[in-house]
Amino acid sequence: MEQTQTVEQKAPAKKYELTDETIKSWDGRTLHRIRALVAIASIGVAAGDLGGFIETETNLVQSGNAWAFGDAQVFGNAQVYGNSRVYGNARVYGNARVYGNAQVFGNARVFGNAQVYGNSRVYGNARVYGNARVYGNAQVFGNARVYGNAWAFGDAQVFGNAQVFGNARVYGNAWAFGDAQVYGNSRVYGNAWAFGDAQVFGDAQVFGDARVSGNAQVFGDAWVSLSIHVGWFSHVGSENGTLTYFRTKDGGIYTDRGCFDGTLDEFENAVKKRHGDTQIGKEYALLIEFIRLRATSWVQADAEAA
Repeated sequence: MEQTQTVEQKAPAKKYELTDETIKSWDGRTLHRIRALVAIASIGVAAGDLGGFIETETNLVQSGNAWAFGDAQVFGNAQVYGNSRVYGNARVYGNARVYGNAQVFGNARVFGNAQVYGNSRVYGNARVYGNARVYGNAQVFGNARVYGNAWAFGDAQVFGNAQVFGNARVYGNAWAFGDAQVYGNSRVYGNAWAFGDAQVFGDAQVFGDARVSGNAQVFGDAWVSLSIHVGWFSHVGSENGTLTYFRTKDGGIYTDRGCFDGTLDEFENAVKKRHGDTQIGKEYALLIEFIRLRATSWVQADAEAA
């Protein structure tokens, strides 16, 4: 008769334990400081080193090299895993995920259903939340916000007071900074920049080496791949507002002047009807002439860029 051999299954080794040192999260949860049980040489953690604060062991996966340092906090249903790091005064909570080689630090917050991964960095006072994704080599920092269903990826940088939200995408080598807002279904990519108080929204595409800044508003079916494809004039009209013009996907000219948006021909007709031969009407006529002249160079510029 064969004897049955019992094989004792060893529990997987843990890389950290919860200590008795606790703090409260902003929503009243009890968080425990962690202590390393083994060395994690790749990130400079020695056995016995104290780390950041987590609510339960589900917040920081025991496998891999992921770690929470200093006063960082991970709680709720959030998870940090892979080779990622959370440190400084950073907070990761809600259903957020930080993984890959990502780093979240400074006073940054990642929450909601947001995911930060790849080689990305979120730091400073940045906030990533909602269903947002930050990945690749993207960096979100300063007071920037990425939220909603927005994505920042590739080598993109979102910083300053910029906001990227809705279904917007910022990627490639693109930058969104200053007080810029990128939202809707818009895309900013390639080497493009959106900055100042600019707004890029709707289904607008800003890419190539284009620069959108000032108080410009680029939206709808905008197709801006060169800086020559967009322009704006400030302190014009009876309200001292901003007149923006930009190239559309079909090569047309679209304008926005606060209470009016439409093609350049439509704008010209509206000006004639409202302002006629007044001083403001004459000023607008000169601007319209300039825009038309500028637009004649688009065909050549597009051909050279192709």
